[in-house]
Order: sequence, then structure tokens, then C-alpha cells
Amino acid sequence: MTHQPLDRKGLAITVGTFLIWGVVPLYWHLLKAVPSFQIIAHRIVWSAVLVLGWLLLKNGLGWWRQIRAQPRAVPLLGVSSLLIAFNWGLYIWAVNAGHVVETSLGYFINPLINVVLGVLVLRERLSPAQWIAVGFALAGVAWLTVQAGSPWIALGLAFSFGLYGLVRKTVAVDAVAGLGVESLYLFLPGLAYVVWGEFGHGGGFVDGYGWRDDLLLVLGGVVSAVPLIGFAYGVRRIPLSVVGLLQYVAPSLQLLIGVLVFKEAFDATRAVGFAAIWAGLLIFASDGLWRARRRDALVAASAGK
Repeated sequence: MTHQPLDRKGLAITVGTFLIWGVVPLYWHLLKAVPSFQIIAHRIVWSAVLVLGWLLLKNGLGWWRQIRAQPRAVPLLGVSSLLIAFNWGLYIWAVNAGHVVETSLGYFINPLINVVLGVLVLRERLSPAQWIAVGFALAGVAWLTVQAGSPWIALGLAFSFGLYGLVRKTVAVDAVAGLGVESLYLFLPGLAYVVWGEFGHGGGFVDGYGWRDDLLLVLGGVVSAVPLIGFAYGVRRIPLSVVGLLQYVAPSLQLLIGVLVFKEAFDATRAVGFAAIWAGLLIFASDGLWRARRRDALVAASAGK
């Protein structure tokens, strides 16, 4: 099997997605006065309204008919909806409970899971330099995991999003349409929780949170949907192993925010693990750049014949 050429548009959108995810803890922290489960429910509801509204305006029910034509798509997207709901819930709770550094650890572990899934399930191949990069990253993550003791938050985030990425890569549907089906699965439970909360169970959207938090909750739908669409778009166009290693962009930014903005602990012991991970990233990036230049040179030489 030959190495899959990188789709440059898919690569650019995927990198942009991870940049958004890297800074999003700052957004959710603005809602720290709102109960975590209310944030999660509103996130589900408003992202569903945004995505489904866009799909209906753009193509009516055509998007739904296209998905229904694939027998496996609807049940698999039901699985992915559960995975992303769990991931969202754990992430929001962890950020507002003061565990941003541990969430960054989860997303450092997650790319390794993507690499393993890409190789074992999808039969993707890694170059020798990429295997070395993975080795450095694995050593760093193993070190950080040992130092963390029992990092259940990190492991929960890593496994849920790794499996989500695998499911979305194996479902051949449009990125936005796929998110629309996931939204259909989650919308009614999310709406029910929002309504229940408004009757004295922690909700305050109608009368309680204030216009600022209400607006942030609504815009949380955009913050949730846009990067997920970008991720679903990119994960179908570039190898899952490449997605896995590029995902270190987001947790690196989350780590910096956790330490520099939220003043969470980060000592020399943790720095050793992160240094190994970043060394792996440097190797991977260098190998990718070399391969891209070599491919361009071969194309130019063939065109000149």
C-alpha cells in the first residue's frame, strides 16, 4: 500500500479546527457561573438549531434522503452522537472545575489513540520517521500519565474522541449532514433537560443568568458546531494517523491557557513529558515537509519531460 497524498484543503481546515479547540477553554470559562450540565444541554440545543436550520435552508430534506440511502449511516451516527455528547459533557465539567491542564493531557493522549486506530483498523501506514515521532509522543504521554496517578478525565476524553473520529471517518456522508443527524439524536434529550432546569432545577436562561450568559450559551452552538464540521471534513480527507499527530496543536494551546491564564500547576516533572511530545511533533512535521517537497519536485520533473 502506498502512502496517501495529503489533501491540502483538508489539512488546512483540520489545523484551523484544532486552533479553535485550543483556545475554547477561554470561552467556556466565561460561563463558570452556569451549572455545567446546563451548559452542555444548551450547547447541544443551539448547535442542533444552527446545523439543522442551515441544512434545511440550503437543501430542504435532500440531505436527509442522501443519508437514509446508506443503511449503515444512521445507526453509526447514533453511536457517534453518544460519543460526542459524553466528550462534551466531561470537557465542560473539567474546564469549569479547574482541570484545564488535565483536559490538555486527554487531548495529548487522544492523537495516539487515533494513530493506533488508523494503523490497526484502517490499515494506514506510517513512515519510519513517523514511527519515531509516535515513539517520542508515546513516551511523553506515558510519563505524564504515570505522574498524574489516575487521570480518568484525560483517559475519558481521549477514548471518547478517538472513537468519535474513527466512526466519522468510516461514515461516507457530508460533514455538515452527518452532524445534523447527530444533532437529531441529541436535540430532544438536550431540550428536555433545558426545560426541566427552568422549573427550579438549576436553569436560568429565561430569568436568572442575565443577557450576557444567555448570549454566550446561544453562541456556544456556533463554537461547538463549526469546529466539529471542520474536523469531520478533514478526518475524511487526510489519513487518521496524520489527524492524530496534528491534534497536538489543540492541547498545547490548552496547556498554555491552563498554566498562564488559569494558573494551574505545571512543574518540571510535567515539562519532561511535554518536551518528549513536542520532539515527536517536530520530527513528524519535518518528515511531512520533506515528503511534500520531494513530491512537488517529482511532479515538476515529470511535467518538464
